[in-house]
Amino acid sequence: MSVWQLVAVGLVMLLGLVGVLVPGVPGQAIVWAAVLWWALTDMTPTAWGVLIGATALMLLNQALKPLLPPRRPGESGAPRRTVLIGGVAGIVGFFVVPVVGGVAGFVGAIYGVERLRLGSRGAGWASVRSVMRATGYAVLVELFACLLVAGAWLGALLWG
Repeated sequence: MSVWQLVAVGLVMLLGLVGVLVPGVPGQAIVWAAVLWWALTDMTPTAWGVLIGATALMLLNQALKPLLPPRRPGESGAPRRTVLIGGVAGIVGFFVVPVVGGVAGFVGAIYGVERLRLGSRGAGWASVRSVMRATGYAVLVELFACLLVAGAWLGALLWG
């Protein structure tokens, strides 16, 4: 696979990761399609292994979705940009501090934005709890699954 194709696959994955944060955009499907594109072009055992793992993880995530609270962004009282900033921080955090940085970045950014907006530490934490109940858990689980797939793809490229 050429470098430009790899860049294109990476950009499609990034589009899928951001799509997880936007309601109505099938972010998981976009990330999975990028891995499929790479695996069909690369045709190595590593590529197929990543595709099989990505498929299993995405199916597991879809099976767990009904167990999570539904996304109700209006109920939290926080602006939409709060979850969007949290999601971007989660994506960055995942790659800065592998795996655990995704969760820490997501929740930490939501707290930071809400503390600045509301002005106190207690109100910031109360808002974080409200945002996580209304939309955060569903977004975080879906984003984390997509980040694991993107991380596995990147790891396969660098070390595979």
